[in-house]
Amino acid sequence: MSTVPLDPAIVSRIRLLELEARTLVEGLLSGMHRSTQHGFAIEFAQHREYSPGDDIRHLDWKVYARTERFFLKQYEQDTNLTAWLVLDSSESMAYASVSRSKYDRARLLLAALGYLLLSQSDSVGLVSFSDQIEHLVRPSAHPGHLHTLLQVLTESPSGQKTQLGQTLHALAERIPRRGLIFLISDLFDEPDQLREGLEHLRFFGHEVVIWQVLDAAELDFPFDQPTLFRGLEGLPELLTEPRSLRQSYLTELQRFRQQIERICHTLQFDYVLLRSDADLGQTLASYLARRLKRV
Repeated sequence: MSTVPLDPAIVSRIRLLELEARTLVEGLLSGMHRSTQHGFAIEFAQHREYSPGDDIRHLDWKVYARTERFFLKQYEQDTNLTAWLVLDSSESMAYASVSRSKYDRARLLLAALGYLLLSQSDSVGLVSFSDQIEHLVRPSAHPGHLHTLLQVLTESPSGQKTQLGQTLHALAERIPRRGLIFLISDLFDEPDQLREGLEHLRFFGHEVVIWQVLDAAELDFPFDQPTLFRGLEGLPELLTEPRSLRQSYLTELQRFRQQIERICHTLQFDYVLLRSDADLGQTLASYLARRLKRV
């Protein structure tokens, strides 16, 4: 079977993204007090009988008190972890008021997570979506699988509308096996539809980490001169005086984000806000440090 060589520009983008992801992760590992090699999943899975040489820190003394036999606690990171990187590639993700768009920040974060997970020998799959699932790369733990993931991540946003809730329902049906899902999106969809989609994933036992990536201008609304706002995802252009609506905009944005956070809290899913102008390494390190404290 013949193969088609990749365009040199695509190869260059893949190599650059891999280099950025590797640099981010290696800086992360050197900067954290506790190694992320402990793994991502921390939920208790099962007991296993003690064998000479096992780490006695994981002995369950309550079980010993009942049975006078030594058993170890095993957590999800001790079993085969399957992680899914889920990327919103709709048109709104292409917005950028700073040097990099929301989409650029999202795919670098996913590339770093993919690199980190594969270095832990976890299986990693990838999904990109807009109004439907556009790419679905099945999980693999092979180190060379990173290149396959990066090929998808280097593609441009689709320019389509967001159908987040609908996509999460489809995703739940296509990956019923329990896993850890990293969802990265601006979440510009109806919160009720998002909640229903996340509930579907919860029904199948998935753990979901929601990263809401927003541009600095979307969060701060720094505009103070008459501005023509270009509509995305089918919305019309709007010429307006920003100072007259700044406070109402910020109030509505806060209300929207609070809805999202309440949904995540109710479902016991992690929620992380990622600003487009934030230090990505610091944001990821902060999240992982909080997560490791729960082990």
